[in-house]
Amino acid sequence: MAVYFYGCITLDGYLATKSHNLDWLYETGSPEETSCDEFYNRMDITLMGRRTFLEVEKTGNPQTVYPTTENYVFTHRTLSCPGFTAVSEDPVKFVESLGQNRNIWVVGGNTILAPLLDQDMVDYLIVQVAPVLLGAGIPLFTQGEVLRRFQLDAVRQYGQFAELVYSRGNRTV
Repeated sequence: MAVYFYGCITLDGYLATKSHNLDWLYETGSPEETSCDEFYNRMDITLMGRRTFLEVEKTGNPQTVYPTTENYVFTHRTLSCPGFTAVSEDPVKFVESLGQNRNIWVVGGNTILAPLLDQDMVDYLIVQVAPVLLGAGIPLFTQGEVLRRFQLDAVRQYGQFAELVYSRGNRTV
């Protein structure tokens, strides 16, 4: 099993504005300008929070966004969207229950990522940086204060995005 974070942040480290808005991202580029499709084809499972799922719902047809993976949404609300399963348990326990030999993508949400980082369960961080400064917003990293080291494996440019690929230990993507 490998756990990945793959996503985009601003130059000052934010996933979204304080009101969870992503317009800054949509106005900077598109997924077609990144390695997203190639990355997604290697994933078995996606994990996301409710707010990330709400962004996926805005596409009008969420099932087409992540059609080949098992998709789990961490929420206390019920979901009525085929292809997405609501999960209300602790992200660490849930990921431990998923078994081996599966690639897990933490799509968005520091409330999922932080506990996994706290337990040293994240194997790869693939962070795209957009040339945008928000000044405030929802930060990517909110884990506890513990030193975690990652190794830089690659730096790529996709349009206006810089992609940094990090792995834990001597692993490569």
